[in-house]
Amino acid sequence: MPLIEVTDIDDPRLNPYLRLTDRQLRSFVDPSRAQMICESAYVIEVALDTGYIPQSLFINSQHLATVSNILDRVTAVDRQIPIYTAPPQVMSKITGFAVTRGIFGCFPRPEERTCADVLDGLGTPSRVAVLEGQVDVSNVGAIFRSAAALGADAVLLSPTCADPLNRRSLRVSMGTVLQVPWARLPKPWPAAAIDLLHRHGYTCSALALDQEAIPLDDPTLAADPRLALFFGTEGPGLSPAALAACDRTVIIPMRHGVDSLNVAAASAVAFWQLCARR
Repeated sequence: MPLIEVTDIDDPRLNPYLRLTDRQLRSFVDPSRAQMICESAYVIEVALDTGYIPQSLFINSQHLATVSNILDRVTAVDRQIPIYTAPPQVMSKITGFAVTRGIFGCFPRPEERTCADVLDGLGTPSRVAVLEGQVDVSNVGAIFRSAAALGADAVLLSPTCADPLNRRSLRVSMGTVLQVPWARLPKPWPAAAIDLLHRHGYTCSALALDQEAIPLDDPTLAADPRLALFFGTEGPGLSPAALAACDRTVIIPMRHGVDSLNVAAASAVAFWQLCARR
């Protein structure tokens, strides 16, 4: 297979890995040229399993033997895909940290779907997660991982949420962002989102601290054929507008005076109760 050794951190062929910002990778001007960066052999294998073909790979030369199965799969598709390698000391200068995962892949970014398209593709019963204002890409990735593992059918994002295809979000999600259906909800938020969900038959349930909230294990929740679970940001939680627009509030019963969980942990608990156990 053709391996291309890189010794210069200014090599323009490494721009997607090194110099392009997330916004540049998304290429709003020409979506057909948009890219995403997958880190780690596991995430790259998920991308390959899902049907994505890399535009290039970038590998720590000490890890070539450990990723030979990926190289075999990629070269079987197209032997002309560039495979860049660099020794550990050069790669750490390029990435800014010691690379332990050993491999990166640059893939074409999938075209984003509309919320209506995602919802139309779901059956009944179904459970969707709605994320409001999640700007922490690690939390977004962790929620996707829980959604995939515990059976949530889709993830919908408010207009201000972070990009799920950010390289860190992809890594934290273990590639599940490429497996779980997702879309960005329309503006104005939250009115357009609530209207869209209601038209598709969903009951909108806000995870929030509220005296009138019903507990997560309330039988009416499990019995609801179509349920949208709204999750807010760390600290403030859901906005007053989103809380007011939802049909009801739901609370996770807790002990020892603890009144909240990290949003990724809260989503996992909710998905276990309402998705995995249905």
